[in-house]
Amino acid sequence: MSKKLGPVYQALFDRFGPQHWWPGDSPWEIAVGAILTQQVAWKNVEKAIGALKEKRLLGIDEMIGADAGTIKELIRTVGFYNQKTARLLDFALYVKNHYGNIEKMLDGETLKVRGELLSLKGIGRETADSILLYAGRHPIFVIDAYTRRFAGCIGIDPEQDYDDLRAVFESGLERNPQLFNEYHALIVRLGKEHCRTKPLCEGCPVFPFRK
Repeated sequence: MSKKLGPVYQALFDRFGPQHWWPGDSPWEIAVGAILTQQVAWKNVEKAIGALKEKRLLGIDEMIGADAGTIKELIRTVGFYNQKTARLLDFALYVKNHYGNIEKMLDGETLKVRGELLSLKGIGRETADSILLYAGRHPIFVIDAYTRRFAGCIGIDPEQDYDDLRAVFESGLERNPQLFNEYHALIVRLGKEHCRTKPLCEGCPVFPFRK
């Protein structure tokens, strides 16, 4: 089934075009967004990031120096804001103390950096891989609910373990971070327009490739 991945990508790209995802002015902003977007719609994350920017508290040094209560108030739109404030500040301190900035942290070998990210409290596989791919330009495919729904649609087992499903995508495509970036963004676009919880198959560009 992984042989379908190339032709399906082309069909998605032909329909939707480049997605310019992940939005963010810096690798640090992208990493912050990846942590904040856990279990919440992106529009709420945009509001939180906008609020942090407005108060000039989005930078790693500014965030570390801020009062935790202030951060909580600014990111209320993302839900679980007490927990996410703690995760953000812990992550900021870790990056600052060990590397100085996130660019240096993400400059290492992919699996080594991934293991380090996963060792940090509150960072799971999807969040770690989002940071690696979108902030660090590492060739690693992000698996989320949209990816699983898409996989099931084209005949790939969507219930398999996260890393097993990730391996299916990575082995079926050229190992290129730009390609992985665009492909995942297109899958998200497809999920919002067609592969919903209640699928809208009419006019779906993936329909000819269904299992």
